[in-house]
Parts: sequence; C-alpha cells; structure tokens
Amino acid sequence: MSLDLLMQNILNPAIMMFFLGLLAALLKSPLEIPQPLPKFFSFYLLISIGLHGGYELSKSGITGNVLKVLLLAMLMAILVPIYAFFVLRIKFDVYNAAAIAATYGSISAVTFITAGNFLSTLGVNYGGYMVAAMTLMESPAIIIGLILVSLFAGKSLNDNSNGKTSRLNLKEVLNESLLNPSVYILIGTLTIGFITGEKGWKAMEPLFGNLFKGMLAFFLLDMGIVAGKRLAEIKKVGPFLVGFAIFLPVFNATVAIGLAKLFGLSKGDALMFTVLCASASYIAVPAAMRISIPEANPSLYVTPSLAVTFPFNISFGIPLYYTIINNIWG
Repeated sequence: MSLDLLMQNILNPAIMMFFLGLLAALLKSPLEIPQPLPKFFSFYLLISIGLHGGYELSKSGITGNVLKVLLLAMLMAILVPIYAFFVLRIKFDVYNAAAIAATYGSISAVTFITAGNFLSTLGVNYGGYMVAAMTLMESPAIIIGLILVSLFAGKSLNDNSNGKTSRLNLKEVLNESLLNPSVYILIGTLTIGFITGEKGWKAMEPLFGNLFKGMLAFFLLDMGIVAGKRLAEIKKVGPFLVGFAIFLPVFNATVAIGLAKLFGLSKGDALMFTVLCASASYIAVPAAMRISIPEANPSLYVTPSLAVTFPFNISFGIPLYYTIINNIWG
C-alpha cells in the first residue's frame, strides 16, 4: 500500500475529526455532541447520499451492468453471514454467533460515505447505483441471522407456543429490517433522486452537496467519541473476536475484489462494492438483534464492529483496498 495514499486518507480533515473524538474519549474529556444532533447528522448523510445516488442512477439508467452489481451485492449479503456464523461457532454459542455474523453480514453506511469521500479526493467516479446496492445489503443479514438461530437453536420463526409471541417472529423481523429508519430513508431518497433527476439534485445541491464534507466531519467526531468509550470493552470480547473483526473484513474485501474484477466493475465501483462487503453494521443490525435475539450479548456484536472494524476500515482499509484494486486494474 502506498504510504502517500495512506497518509492522504488519514490526514483527511473528516478522518482526523474521528481520531480527535477518539482521543477525547481516551483522555476522559467531557467533550460530547449534544443530542439529538448525532441523529440529525446521520439522517443528513443518508439523505444526501440517497438523493445524489438516485440522481446518478437516473443518468446511468437501470442497465444490465447495474442489475449485475445489485445481484452481486445481494449474493455477498447472503453468503457473508452464513460462513461468518460457522467460523464464530468455534468460540461462541448459536445466539452470539448468529448476532455477530448478522452484524458483519450487513454494511456500514458511514464507511461507504467515507469511501466515497476518499474517491472524490482522488477524482475517481463511481456509479450512483452503488447506493442501491448498499440499501439492498442492509437487511438480508438480519433475516439470515434469525434463520440460523431457527435452524441451530431449534426455534421456529413463527413459534407462538405458551401463548407468547416468539422473539423470532418473521413478520417482526421483516418489519424491523425493511422499515428500519436508515433503510427507509435510503430507499425513499434514492427514489426521489431518481424521479427528480438533474433538476431535483441541482435544487438540493446547496444543502446536500456543498455542506456534505462539513457534516461528515461533525458525524465522525461523534463516532470517534462513541468508539473511544467502547475501547475499554475490547478486553471483554477477547483476542479471537478482535482478530475476527479485522481478518473477516479483509477476507470479505479479497472476495469482493475478485468478484469485481471477474464481472468487470470500474475502479470506483470496485472500491465501493469492496467497502460494502468489508464493513459491519453498528446501528441497524445491532438494534434488530437486541429485539430479535435477546439471548446474545450486545457487547460481543457492537464493540468489535464499532471499536475495531470501523476505525480499521476508515483509516487503513479503504486505502489498502484501493491500492490492491489500482494495481490489479492497472
């Protein structure tokens, strides 16, 4: 990996804001972003990326190449939690293995957005349909995780025995995964951007385009504070899970790069697809797991994704993946 590329990424102001927040938490500084601003920043970033992605999709149209990428995204969203589950069963019970596997089978929208910002600084384009791919990859891992619990823990997805509603009720799972606020906002704004096209994006660009990097910096400052507070829990999850939190994303990235090359994706699309496959959810899926698999320990599936995988990807992973792609693509 090029040292210049790595330093260019780490010295990006938004990335440095993340480490500023991380350091503040480690130094026990009272610095924090007051609520509900973090939620506002989250929605702003999702709306921005959705609108812009819909606009880009309206320019490219829904072609065979777009459908190919979307099918690849769905394939990885299904496969990753399955093989991750069997690796995790080496150390964990069915419930914890399924919850962690679902977390790593889904995606991090912020890592995706950071990768887009990285490409922007390099002047490399990617297709707006990658936002649609991100949206499609958010939910399947939740369903796969619960199916794994059903198969290996002997629980029915629609078991209403003893007069109680099952924690694994399929209707609740679908509702949680498809109507999750982040998924709903992405689907909705992607659709709006696609329908309104260039005229709609030009009208919204002063707010959702020009201010994007500033809002990302605020959001990553908050994420740094949150991640810093989680670092103390690393001792609890153990070296196996810490190693898993780094090596599984790298393995997923390797598979994704191979598929991207095989199916002829551009450099920009290849990186965004790779980042989607290599990231892990720390918002949508953990929220669903707490409701659907209460037997699982939240510190086991939240801490590694937020305190290990997320910082690794946004600082080292993204430039590493791009360097590999750049060398292979030529």
